This record gives sequence, C-alpha cells and structure tokens, in this order.
Amino acid sequence: MPPCNITNFQIGAEFWSGGKRWRCTDIGTRVIVAISLEPHEVVEIDSHSGLEQRRYETNDASWYNGPPYPIVEHVFDEDGIEDCSMMAEGEGS
Repeated sequence: MPPCNITNFQIGAEFWSGGKRWRCTDIGTRVIVAISLEPHEVVEIDSHSGLEQRRYETNDASWYNGPPYPIVEHVFDEDGIEDCSMMAEGEGS
C-alpha cells in the first residue's frame, strides 16, 4: 500500500499508525491532528494536596467526544502522515 498523504484524511475518519487506531480531528495545510482511540490511562490528582489519588485505564467512548476533547490531540506532520494507513494491518490488499 502506498504511503498516505494529507488528501487521504477527513475529519472524523479513522486511520492506523504505530499499531494504534486514531480519529482525525483537524486537517491543516501540512499536518493532521488526531486522538488515539486506544484505551488510555487516567490519573486523578487531588487539587488541594497535588497528590495522586487514583490511576486507572479506560476505554470509555465518552472521552472521544469533542471538540474540545478531554484527551490529548496529537499532531502528525508530513513525515508522520506517510507512516499512516487507512486500513488496519492485515486488512485489504
């Protein structure tokens, strides 16, 4: 499969990179922005003491609702976009 370029992406569309599933949240002139759809770690901090209160992993789909998103958005530059695939590894031809 040829490398991806920016024209392959649409906001809301899913793609794969680094063995992870991502959702495109924005498209710039030379970059795309995306959130990871993989389970993520949540760390709760006590606002008064600054101490960690709880740490857990979640795949709660409500974290993927936005913008704004309660999880970090990642920027894929031109080199990063080339490493993306519109299909999961092993799908299609």
